[in-house]
Amino acid sequence: MKSAQQDRPADGDGSPATTGAETGTALELLVHGVGGTTPEEMLDDPRTVRVTGDDIAAVFRRAADADAEHRPAASREGPVPEAYVWCNLTSGNGTRALWLLLLPFMVVNLAHWMRPTAHGRRRTVRLYGLLVRLAGLSLTVLFVAAACEVALDLAAWQCAGTHACAERHSWLGFLSPGLSDGGWWTTPGRRLALAALVPAALTGLLWFLSLRTWSAYESQQPLTHDAEPEEDGGPTALGRPGFWYGRRLVARLRAAHTAAGLLTVAAAVGSAATRHDREPGGPAVLAVLGAALETALVAGACAVVWVVCRRGRAERRLDDGVDRRPVRYLPLAALVLLALTLLYAGWDRPGWESAGRLPGDTTFGALALVQGLLVIVLAGVAHALHRTDPDRRAAIRGLAGPAVAMLACALGGVMSGGVSQRVSDWLDGTGTSIPGPPVLLTWQASVIPPLLLLLLALCAWLARRAWAMARVERAAVEREYPDEAGDPGRTRRIASVRAMAALTDRGPRILAVTSTATLLLGAGALVGALATDRTPGEAARGSYAVVHGAAETAQALGSWLIGLGFVLFVTWGRRAYKDASARRTIGILWDVGTFWPRAAHPFAPPCYAERAVPDLTWRIATWTRATGGRLVLSGHSQGSVLAAAAAWQLAPSTRRRVALLTYGSPLERLYGRWFPAHFGPDALTSLHQEVDCWRNLHRRTDPIGGPMRLPGDCGPAVDRPPLQDPLAYGRTEAHPLPSPILGHSDYQADPAFAEERRRLLARLRPDLPAPRRTGEPGDAQGSAGRSSA
Repeated sequence: MKSAQQDRPADGDGSPATTGAETGTALELLVHGVGGTTPEEMLDDPRTVRVTGDDIAAVFRRAADADAEHRPAASREGPVPEAYVWCNLTSGNGTRALWLLLLPFMVVNLAHWMRPTAHGRRRTVRLYGLLVRLAGLSLTVLFVAAACEVALDLAAWQCAGTHACAERHSWLGFLSPGLSDGGWWTTPGRRLALAALVPAALTGLLWFLSLRTWSAYESQQPLTHDAEPEEDGGPTALGRPGFWYGRRLVARLRAAHTAAGLLTVAAAVGSAATRHDREPGGPAVLAVLGAALETALVAGACAVVWVVCRRGRAERRLDDGVDRRPVRYLPLAALVLLALTLLYAGWDRPGWESAGRLPGDTTFGALALVQGLLVIVLAGVAHALHRTDPDRRAAIRGLAGPAVAMLACALGGVMSGGVSQRVSDWLDGTGTSIPGPPVLLTWQASVIPPLLLLLLALCAWLARRAWAMARVERAAVEREYPDEAGDPGRTRRIASVRAMAALTDRGPRILAVTSTATLLLGAGALVGALATDRTPGEAARGSYAVVHGAAETAQALGSWLIGLGFVLFVTWGRRAYKDASARRTIGILWDVGTFWPRAAHPFAPPCYAERAVPDLTWRIATWTRATGGRLVLSGHSQGSVLAAAAAWQLAPSTRRRVALLTYGSPLERLYGRWFPAHFGPDALTSLHQEVDCWRNLHRRTDPIGGPMRLPGDCGPAVDRPPLQDPLAYGRTEAHPLPSPILGHSDYQADPAFAEERRRLLARLRPDLPAPRRTGEPGDAQGSAGRSSA
């Protein structure tokens, strides 16, 4: 593989001999889908050249087509194939699987983009975004508070302060008063100050990861163009100039969340010291200093909330501004407060001993209550937005965002409770030497078994639905292949694949039941913890034997399931990053989650589309401007979503010279239902009207792709009837060997693909060549190819 930038034919003066319009050259720019592929596979040629791009994302061509614009179109059949390869944006070495540990942040970020369609309700839309940002902030506080619970409370306060526990863990010996003969680090305040370095370092790591990915993704400059008379932004925000440029908001949120994490650590350390100083006979000077620090921490928390609430995304223009004061001074001020708090806690206090737990129940209880209230209010706002512009295809009648936000909060709570319980079990081998984690976290971990029972019941319901649908599909399969000999086994296989593919459409119902049950179980855990102040097993002691046994079992299983889940989670994610087949299995969920910009949480995994969409837009715009040629933008699976997003970013005059071919596309089936404000019927209809032409291919056996379902005459104009899958029921002259059931992959194997591509190219007409700009070498290159699953 080599670069084609230097191998272009030229006239004697060094300028290209002909342009794409003069030669009638057409370009087919294909974008692959989930799982990625290689340029050699996409272009069906072992010899490829990189036209433009880097090792992360690039455009490739066949080596024989490197100078295709400069040769007459009659010398070749079909368009010039180009391949945009972006798989390295979402895959890499196994360490990137650690992003999965931040899954709650990604999920709450999704909730921001799931708001219902609304026209003329700008204040309500802003309120929706504000509530989601506050939910994201609460998750950061919960994440750091869980780290404080493990490092400060369980390790430094309880285990190091208990002789039996510290004796079992020699690495805590220097912190134990009994084992180190009253060493300098053995006072409770100094133990807490030293342990605080762990959650503070974790906060710094999150800041670093966000900053590093921010410079690689959000800072990518999108294409700009002069406004045209008919350009008004359209019915979707994806066409706005600043949509894929979230640099300013991510910087503000990163500063606020970093400060929130540091302030959480400071509050965890300072609360224990101030509680001791307020006791009768405590040092008056330290009590005054403690009160002053608490006031400063409250002021810092208010500043963080103000920064989060003050400004959302600026999409209608390319916002190059930088909020230097909050970005620079807010984390710095929080770091200074943390340092002062550690100094205050480490001051010598004769007679101070650690006993019981740190006041974690109040912290985690307040967080759970705030998150529940935020989700309930968010549901009310989403319902109000949905009523103004109802969309019958919207998931959960517009309540998908609140449901997903509830799951994000539940994930955060369950992960916090499970990790704390597992660390407590590890530290306290006998189960009697230390009090353990806050009661609420134990209750939250205990709700996992009943939630899993509910999920098993839902899986059983899905299996029954699939069996019933498969029976119906058998008759449909027999009608579609009437002239071929019946094979009951073959018919059952085809019908079963269709039935399983249709289960994707049951997703909203599954999410609605799961999120509602999660809200109720979470509320029950909060009430149980506050009412009894005991763990579930202790609270059920003395009741019926069945109740007590169920409570003990749920408490033990919840703790172990969390530990097992973490191991499986990281292993699964590592395999998905390194194994293409595993990546195809779960890739669509991850690619949906990381497609959207970080609008609600700066520590969410980075948005690959903020690199991919500008790449595609720049390529299309520069090629059409330089050559005036025809272009077919062809996308498979998630590649079709990137293709549509890139088309919306083009100037209207350029968009009219582009034809769109999508296949196995989740544009309506997933994105249109779950993100109606951005991919709803109005947005997709507008895209159909603004591009030159658009055709969509889908199969009934495809669990991801589907029809666009556009209203009126737009539907048949875009959607081709479902493709036959398999191409042949049995052995035929054209297919002497059994044809496979392709499902979501290999749409190019169907003759309909080549037919639709020919029709799109026939519709496009080359415009007059635009004048070539000097000083822009490399404008006239591109790539396409075969798309893969």
